[in-house]
Amino acid sequence: MTTLKSRLQDDLTAAIKKRDELRSATLRMTLAAITKEEVAGKSARELSDDEVQSVITREAKKRREAAEAFADGGRTEQAERERAEGEVLAGYLPKQLTDEELDALVGEAVAEAQAGGAEGPRAMGAVMKIVNPKVAGRAEGGRVAAAVKKRLAEG
Repeated sequence: MTTLKSRLQDDLTAAIKKRDELRSATLRMTLAAITKEEVAGKSARELSDDEVQSVITREAKKRREAAEAFADGGRTEQAERERAEGEVLAGYLPKQLTDEELDALVGEAVAEAQAGGAEGPRAMGAVMKIVNPKVAGRAEGGRVAAAVKKRLAEG
């Protein structure tokens, strides 16, 4: 079993013993999503820590989007619950990059892509290929793409 998945299960056990309903429900849903991912496809397999992390990232994104939808619909209690679940999941994810750190990584990637001959707006794909492995899990894809577009537009 991966270390991250076993940590989630240990934390779930502790949360149940403490009768922490929010934490235990959130961890149960996340572990269910991990198990679903493990049995998806033609044969069951064990997920690596990186794959488990990407499942947690996906679950956290779902919570953020649900919180926004509930808030827009005037359902503040549900929005707060979703935000709280997102905070629980954030504890299992790497620290997110600041805007300055992301801009610096994007700047390096743009320079590297331009050195490789990529120019103008068409360089987007080349830059994303370079920058994505560097930010893996530390910044959301949409945020990275927006930073790349902005940097390419500046020229």
